[in-house]
Amino acid sequence: MESAEQINAKLKRFVGSDEIYKHWLGIKYTSGIKYLAEAAECFWLLDAIASHQNANLLSLPQLREFQIWRLVVQEKSGVLICEWDVGKEVLRQEIPYTNFPLPRIKLYLIEKVLLLPSEY
Repeated sequence: MESAEQINAKLKRFVGSDEIYKHWLGIKYTSGIKYLAEAAECFWLLDAIASHQNANLLSLPQLREFQIWRLVVQEKSGVLICEWDVGKEVLRQEIPYTNFPLPRIKLYLIEKVLLLPSEY
């Protein structure tokens, strides 16, 4: 696994995306997300976000086209939060243990494509 500093430095280089990958649970993701999943060994994060794309969450019209996902990590545990706008939390998942190397990450899910904010 790369260090947090290396991952953060490389994440800043992703602007737009020329390739889209398909996740087995139906969402798609960009090159920046692919890099993050490989470098931080966090394909579980993609699985978690994709697993929440169900009728319960998507019953809110504002979440069908745009979602903000944040992972906040402290002392090897984390919380995954979905918002429909900044500060408008609709879902929270506690993660008892994670080796995710960054203290936090924010991702967007736009029309079923997961991407880094810099790729938006």
